[in-house]
Amino acid sequence: MPSNRILAALRRCAIALASIAVIGALLRQTSILDRLLIYFPEKGLASTPIDAGLKYEDVFLTAADGTRVHGWHVPGESRVTLLWLHGNAGNISRRLDNILLMRERLGAGVFIIDYRGYGLSEGKPSEKGLYMDAEAAFDWLVSERGLDAEREIVIFGRSLGVAAAVETAVRREARGVILESGFSSIADMGGMSRLPALSRLTLPLFEARYDSASKIGGLRSPAMILHGDRDETVPFEMARRLYAAAPEPKTFYPIVGAGHNNTVQVGGEAYIEALRSFIFAERTADGD
Repeated sequence: MPSNRILAALRRCAIALASIAVIGALLRQTSILDRLLIYFPEKGLASTPIDAGLKYEDVFLTAADGTRVHGWHVPGESRVTLLWLHGNAGNISRRLDNILLMRERLGAGVFIIDYRGYGLSEGKPSEKGLYMDAEAAFDWLVSERGLDAEREIVIFGRSLGVAAAVETAVRREARGVILESGFSSIADMGGMSRLPALSRLTLPLFEARYDSASKIGGLRSPAMILHGDRDETVPFEMARRLYAAAPEPKTFYPIVGAGHNNTVQVGGEAYIEALRSFIFAERTADGD
């Protein structure tokens, strides 16, 4: 028969395993790890497009679950409008440089939204919530601004926004979809990332999956994938995975020497021209 020492050890192991299971269930239920390690929202707004000399409209729209989401619509010289889906930190007021660049250098309009829990938007961020927010923004451009989605809307996702852009572009047909500095999935981040907290051991505790690699094959629009080849946050290989899984027509644009947050600065004029060529390329009736 087992000794008392062995029985005590077994009881301790059982208690430890049960504790881990309970903690894991709580973490999954409340998405604590998601909020701690994926989303870094900033409430309020530090500035507005007026500070960059741009005319704009404040927009409040309602997502499918009733959450009120805030955004800015900045009209351009062209009716072609970028639905801008930003990364996981800050809010839209930290993206004025991006808005100004697209408006002034490309002449495109920009509709940028804050996901739920960011800026002036209600609620708390979640994977499902971000998808609903992006889809509501796309539909607003069609219903409230009368844009022809297949001719006049380009979905532009950056970093975390790539996942929302892929999901939206699978559900809605657009002129095109631009995916910059995005990861292929949370699982890939756990296996390839330089972030120790996002390891394979912790992945089961995350609610979010953001598995863009498994969804991108369903894109209904031409795609352009851009990524800095020295990205210190999202490995360059993830861009290759997304590109390999995406259907034609598609374009891959490596930004030589760029990290995660300096793609515009490092990419320079060639980067701007690559965007211009994709955004304003002639589109035939079947989208090619």
